[in-house]
Amino acid sequence: MNMTDPIADMLTRIRNGVQARMETVDIVPVSKVKTEIARILKAEGYIENYSFSGEGVDRKMTVTLKYASDKRSAITGLKRISKPGLRVYAKGENVPKVLNGLGIAIVSTSEGMMTDKEARKKHIGGEVIAYIW
Repeated sequence: MNMTDPIADMLTRIRNGVQARMETVDIVPVSKVKTEIARILKAEGYIENYSFSGEGVDRKMTVTLKYASDKRSAITGLKRISKPGLRVYAKGENVPKVLNGLGIAIVSTSEGMMTDKEARKKHIGGEVIAYIW
Protein backbone atom coordinates (compact mmCIF):
# COMPACT_ATOMS: atom_id res chain seq x y z
CA MET A 1 0.00 0.00 0.00
CA ASN A 2 1.62 3.21 -1.15
CA MET A 3 0.83 5.97 1.27
CA THR A 4 2.09 9.40 0.40
CA ASP A 5 0.46 11.15 3.36
CA PRO A 6 -0.10 8.95 6.41
CA ILE A 7 -1.49 11.86 8.45
CA ALA A 8 -4.14 12.64 5.82
CA ASP A 9 -4.95 8.92 5.82
CA MET A 10 -5.44 8.97 9.60
CA LEU A 11 -7.70 12.05 9.42
CA THR A 12 -9.71 10.49 6.60
CA ARG A 13 -10.21 7.26 8.56
CA ILE A 14 -11.48 9.26 11.54
CA ARG A 15 -13.70 11.41 9.29
CA ASN A 16 -15.16 8.33 7.59
CA GLY A 17 -15.67 6.62 10.94
CA VAL A 18 -17.56 9.63 12.26
CA GLN A 19 -19.75 9.79 9.16
CA ALA A 20 -20.51 6.08 9.41
CA ARG A 21 -21.22 6.48 13.16
CA MET A 22 -18.61 3.84 13.98
CA GLU A 23 -17.49 3.36 17.56
CA THR A 24 -13.85 2.83 16.72
CA VAL A 25 -11.48 3.22 13.78
CA ASP A 26 -8.21 1.36 13.31
CA ILE A 27 -5.17 3.27 12.19
CA VAL A 28 -2.30 1.41 10.58
CA PRO A 29 0.64 1.81 10.48
CA VAL A 30 1.28 3.47 13.86
CA SER A 31 3.77 6.32 14.07
CA LYS A 32 4.91 8.80 16.72
CA VAL A 33 3.22 11.62 14.81
CA LYS A 34 -0.13 9.80 14.68
CA THR A 35 0.17 8.92 18.37
CA GLU A 36 0.77 12.60 19.18
CA ILE A 37 -2.26 13.65 17.10
CA ALA A 38 -4.40 11.11 18.97
CA ARG A 39 -3.06 12.40 22.30
CA ILE A 40 -4.07 15.96 21.39
CA LEU A 41 -7.51 14.89 20.09
CA LYS A 42 -8.16 13.09 23.37
CA ALA A 43 -6.84 15.95 25.52
CA GLU A 44 -9.05 18.40 23.63
CA GLY A 45 -12.12 16.17 23.95
CA TYR A 46 -12.52 15.23 20.28
CA ILE A 47 -12.10 11.49 20.81
CA GLU A 48 -12.97 9.20 23.70
CA ASN A 49 -9.70 7.29 23.78
CA TYR A 50 -7.00 5.51 21.80
CA SER A 51 -5.18 2.24 22.38
CA PHE A 52 -2.59 0.04 20.74
CA SER A 53 -2.53 -3.63 19.89
CA GLY A 54 -0.12 -5.95 18.12
CA GLU A 55 3.65 -5.78 17.84
CA GLY A 56 6.09 -4.42 15.28
CA VAL A 57 4.65 -4.12 11.77
CA ASP A 58 1.28 -5.52 12.95
CA ARG A 59 0.92 -2.78 15.57
CA LYS A 60 -2.25 -0.77 15.19
CA MET A 61 -3.87 2.11 16.97
CA THR A 62 -7.59 1.92 17.72
CA VAL A 63 -9.27 5.28 18.14
CA THR A 64 -12.55 5.33 20.08
CA LEU A 65 -14.74 8.06 18.62
CA LYS A 66 -16.77 10.35 20.84
CA TYR A 67 -20.46 11.13 20.42
CA ALA A 68 -22.84 13.30 22.40
CA SER A 69 -26.07 11.86 23.78
CA ASP A 70 -27.87 13.06 20.65
CA LYS A 71 -25.49 10.94 18.53
CA ARG A 72 -23.64 13.99 17.23
CA SER A 73 -19.93 13.50 16.91
CA ALA A 74 -17.51 15.61 18.93
CA ILE A 75 -15.72 16.12 15.61
CA THR A 76 -17.53 18.24 13.03
CA GLY A 77 -14.65 18.41 10.63
CA LEU A 78 -10.99 17.62 10.10
CA LYS A 79 -8.81 19.24 7.50
CA ARG A 80 -5.24 18.50 6.56
CA ILE A 81 -3.43 21.81 6.17
CA SER A 82 0.25 21.14 5.55
CA LYS A 83 0.66 18.49 2.85
CA PRO A 84 3.80 16.70 1.67
CA GLY A 85 3.69 18.68 -1.58
CA LEU A 86 2.88 21.97 0.10
CA ARG A 87 4.11 22.51 3.62
CA VAL A 88 2.41 25.22 5.64
CA TYR A 89 4.32 26.94 8.42
CA ALA A 90 3.29 29.64 10.85
CA LYS A 91 5.35 31.86 13.11
CA GLY A 92 4.51 31.98 16.81
CA GLU A 93 2.44 35.14 16.57
CA ASN A 94 0.70 34.00 13.39
CA VAL A 95 -0.47 30.57 14.47
CA PRO A 96 -3.98 30.34 12.97
CA LYS A 97 -7.18 30.29 14.98
CA VAL A 98 -9.79 27.77 13.87
CA LEU A 99 -13.39 29.07 13.80
CA ASN A 100 -12.46 31.91 16.17
CA GLY A 101 -11.12 29.47 18.71
CA LEU A 102 -13.99 26.96 18.54
CA GLY A 103 -11.73 24.48 16.80
CA ILE A 104 -8.07 23.62 17.17
CA ALA A 105 -5.08 23.64 14.90
CA ILE A 106 -2.49 20.94 15.50
CA VAL A 107 0.96 22.43 15.12
CA SER A 108 4.21 20.48 14.92
CA THR A 109 6.82 22.61 16.70
CA SER A 110 10.39 22.20 17.83
CA GLU A 111 8.91 21.27 21.22
CA GLY A 112 6.67 18.59 19.76
CA MET A 113 3.04 18.52 18.66
CA MET A 114 0.67 20.92 20.33
CA THR A 115 -2.52 22.87 19.78
CA ASP A 116 -2.58 26.37 18.35
CA LYS A 117 -3.41 27.71 21.84
CA GLU A 118 -0.32 26.11 23.39
CA ALA A 119 1.89 27.29 20.52
CA ARG A 120 0.61 30.88 20.90
CA LYS A 121 1.14 30.74 24.66
CA LYS A 122 4.74 29.55 24.21
CA HIS A 123 5.28 31.96 21.29
CA ILE A 124 6.54 29.23 19.01
CA GLY A 125 5.53 28.51 15.46
CA GLY A 126 5.84 25.38 13.39
CA GLU A 127 4.20 23.31 10.73
CA VAL A 128 0.40 23.56 10.76
CA ILE A 129 -0.58 19.90 10.50
CA ALA A 130 -4.38 19.99 10.62
CA TYR A 131 -7.53 21.81 11.73
CA ILE A 132 -10.11 20.01 13.84
CA TRP A 133 -13.48 21.47 14.76
